[in-house]
Amino acid sequence: MRTLLQTRLTATALFSLAVLVALLCATGTQPASAQTAADTIISNTATATYTDGSGGSPTYTATSPTVTVTVARVAGLSITPDNGTISNVVPGQSNVDFTFTVTNSSNYATNVLFLANRASIAVGGSATVAMAVIDANGDGQIDNNNDGNVDAGDVDIKNNAANVSYGPVARNGSFLVIVRLNINAAAAAGSNISVTLGDAPVNGQPGDTTHDNVKPANNSANEVRTDTTGAAPVGGEAEARGDVHSTVDSDAQLRLNLSAPAGPVARGSDITYTWSLDNTGARAATAITLPGGLGAAGTGVFVMVPIPAKTVFKNLGTLPGGVTVLYSTVAGLPDPLTAAAAWSTTAPADPTTVKRIAYNIGNSLAVGATFSNLQTVVTVSATADTTNPVFEIGDAFAKNGVNATITDQSGDAVVNKGDGNANYDEPKIYPSGPPDPLSATQGYQLPTTLLQVGSVFIGPSGAPQAVGPTNNNDDFTNLSTSTGINVPPGGNTNAVGTVTFTNTVQNAGNANDTFTLSAPTVPAGFIVEISKDGGATWTTVSGGGSTTLALGFGSTADIKVRVTVPSGNTVLTGFDNVIRAASGITPAATNDTIDRAYTGFLSLGKSSRVLDAPNGSVAQPVPGNYIEYTITYQNIASANVAGNPNLTATNVVVTENGSAGTNNWASFTDYVLNSAVDPGGVIAGNSAGSTTLTDTIASVAPQASGTFKFTVKIR
Repeated sequence: MRTLLQTRLTATALFSLAVLVALLCATGTQPASAQTAADTIISNTATATYTDGSGGSPTYTATSPTVTVTVARVAGLSITPDNGTISNVVPGQSNVDFTFTVTNSSNYATNVLFLANRASIAVGGSATVAMAVIDANGDGQIDNNNDGNVDAGDVDIKNNAANVSYGPVARNGSFLVIVRLNINAAAAAGSNISVTLGDAPVNGQPGDTTHDNVKPANNSANEVRTDTTGAAPVGGEAEARGDVHSTVDSDAQLRLNLSAPAGPVARGSDITYTWSLDNTGARAATAITLPGGLGAAGTGVFVMVPIPAKTVFKNLGTLPGGVTVLYSTVAGLPDPLTAAAAWSTTAPADPTTVKRIAYNIGNSLAVGATFSNLQTVVTVSATADTTNPVFEIGDAFAKNGVNATITDQSGDAVVNKGDGNANYDEPKIYPSGPPDPLSATQGYQLPTTLLQVGSVFIGPSGAPQAVGPTNNNDDFTNLSTSTGINVPPGGNTNAVGTVTFTNTVQNAGNANDTFTLSAPTVPAGFIVEISKDGGATWTTVSGGGSTTLALGFGSTADIKVRVTVPSGNTVLTGFDNVIRAASGITPAATNDTIDRAYTGFLSLGKSSRVLDAPNGSVAQPVPGNYIEYTITYQNIASANVAGNPNLTATNVVVTENGSAGTNNWASFTDYVLNSAVDPGGVIAGNSAGSTTLTDTIASVAPQASGTFKFTVKIR
């Protein structure tokens, strides 16, 4: 009996052990080896041997009933690596792949769920997600034919509008998830870039410090979890998390430096620009290749400099060894990295046609290296507008550690990135070339001021550089007042007159200038006023007054000068009013013009003689004698000088009326027919018995004169 009891106890113990093993599997505290597959049937039958106790044979056997245990579904999921690393990256680097291995550690085949809209992927640091895929074909690459779209071989989990349930994944099966990042160009050196797949916490099971096989999945915002179809797993779905890191290196970083004289530099003088290029990054800068079949000369690290406006290229100055020089004669400064720049290794025969220089300093620039003393010599144009400085700015070009084109412009400003430190600008990356280096939008141009020299001309309307009888300070404009002048020669005007002149002022200096307008010489009692707005407003400049006129480089402007002539001045006289313009830049640079106001300018003289016959000798004036009258007319304006407006008397009509005013020759004499003559005029009234004669002269030039004669017979 004792032997039979022992046999029954042994069977019971084996059954209890089988049940315990199944429960351990269900609770997740199983040993580290793979879980027993779900739905596995664990069968157990106990056997026993015994004797009858008599000490003899035979030995008896016994078999217990068979008991079975079916292994339940237990979910499991792992994502590796945890706190993994990849090679360091650099600012601006694109298509950096962060790769994860996702393993179904469940004891059954199941799907793995990734949340919609890339929610299962978190990125830390200065980077953006370019693509994220499940590598369904297992080739370790993103299949996108370089068109940015995920091809059929992979599953998109970046632009997935709905959750992706991928699978079924076999028990203990794995697949890759690849997250592709673009590193921002502004990523700071030393900063961390990370990608996290899933958001499971650390597994709380004893001895497990990973983020794997965490149950039950809590449907959190960024999780990756198992997605069982059919019967739910014991303990719930499992989630996991993996993360990969990279550190941002300081890539090759160019800094182009420029030195130039501050000025002022005179027109016709030279400016020497000296360039140096630093690599302030942590990787070497390497060569770019220019289009155009330039061979070795077109491949290298380049410093490219335009020939500034207002200057022409002279020569290269002093250059260090190992430099190859390229030339471009294309105006407008097209993108220097394109064929439009038309680089050539041959210097033009005429250096003034050069628009841009490229210095090839070699195939690389090492970390911390400086290439110095690249010189460009230019000559300031003899006609340059010196109002503003000559501006210069250059560009440097190379490739960085990820084969991206980097560039820097000379004089980049120091900026604060918010870290409390002053930092030089990061290298610029221009996918389609840099902007025009001399455009107004570029704020880093180095100025060289030009020597400003003021010069001015003032003269008659439209002729600021007119020259008078002796020089360009006595050019003139002659005009006459028309009031108060009907007075015989030698008399004085009997009314105030006003004359308005137009003068032209020219900025003949080499910069914008502001000119002082004054009237240093004015006759006594005259008033001189100047208007700069066509006569709308006036400023009195006689008596020491002045006004200013701003004129751009090379420009001209008209002014009005109003001269008021007081009464009581001798008629048929010219009165000089000197108008002066003085440079604000160079006050000693002045020019004068004369606005000459006449009190009438056509002089009439008259004389008579008595004749005993029409052509006889002088006789006593008795009845029967003849009187010959001679009227002399003369334009008393100053002699003509080319370019100086003068007074020409036109449509002159000299009238002899025998009965007008104090005339009475019509009462006591008779006109002698055909005696009225004037070689320069046309006579009217030449008829027997005429008492009125007119002589019409088309014009009388300055200093020109003529005579009108006629004869009468004393009754």
